[in-house]
Amino acid sequence: MTDASAREPARHIEILDALTPAQADAVLGLLADAASSDGMQAVSEQGRLQLRGGHREGVRHFLLTAGDDIVGYAQLEDTDPVEAPAAELVVHPSRRGRGHGRALGDALLAASGRRLRMWAHGGKPAARHLAQVLGLTLFRELRQMRRPLTPDDTPEPYMPAGVSFRTYLPGKDDAAWLAVNAAAFAHHPEQGGMTQRDLDDRKAEPWFDPKGFFLAERGGELIGFHWTKVHAEERLGEVYVVGIRPDAQGGGLGKALTAIGLRHLAAEGLPTAMLYVDADNEAAVGVYEGLGFTTHETDLMYRTEL
Repeated sequence: MTDASAREPARHIEILDALTPAQADAVLGLLADAASSDGMQAVSEQGRLQLRGGHREGVRHFLLTAGDDIVGYAQLEDTDPVEAPAAELVVHPSRRGRGHGRALGDALLAASGRRLRMWAHGGKPAARHLAQVLGLTLFRELRQMRRPLTPDDTPEPYMPAGVSFRTYLPGKDDAAWLAVNAAAFAHHPEQGGMTQRDLDDRKAEPWFDPKGFFLAERGGELIGFHWTKVHAEERLGEVYVVGIRPDAQGGGLGKALTAIGLRHLAAEGLPTAMLYVDADNEAAVGVYEGLGFTTHETDLMYRTEL
């Protein structure tokens, strides 16, 4: 036992279906401290949104306290009808190396019946080591890709014949967008399973701007979209999500919508664009590389092997 661990107050993990506003604020503060130290968020946007708003079906929160302080947090989401529950965890930078991450990991394994998927954002060595200690195996790589943005160096959008585009109208377009999103990402439950509540959560965020949410229509029907996002503090523009209805895929619509969004972000004066794509989606990676994107960092997902 190290001197640091000997001085650490007794550890306690509480598992909750919902957080109080004070607990949510404390966890967000913990996440902010960790992001400042690590250079990236330990919990995804969806996970952060799920901290507030009361109970959400299938979501549990793990608060690790040492004395009176919340020094660790984990979230377990069991909403996928096929895949194992997914988890994310974080320990405050000043309280690492004392077994808190292992304790949270063990609690997640117990709560999930040892059927677990867990993210290691950025693939840091400590996170990879924890996954190994917990007996988890790497099975997914999510790339963050980036490219410089200048108005003179963004691709020209070429819309397929008969297709027009416009910006999203909050409320009016919700149902049609949710339907196209579900169809486009039927193979991807994290995105395709978005509900009206998930959409409303994002519309309530300070970054939401319908002027950067582009819809493609053919014959008056929505067939594709490109939703952009601006990270104001980092001065990053994000290709947040591009989706094409299955019967409209393969005609260049995705590339055209991506170009429209990139031109919008460049016009906003942002110097860099980013996006996330699964490393094994070779077609999408090829498209983005052709648009000038290169890999910036990689998030890793581990899982139990039963």
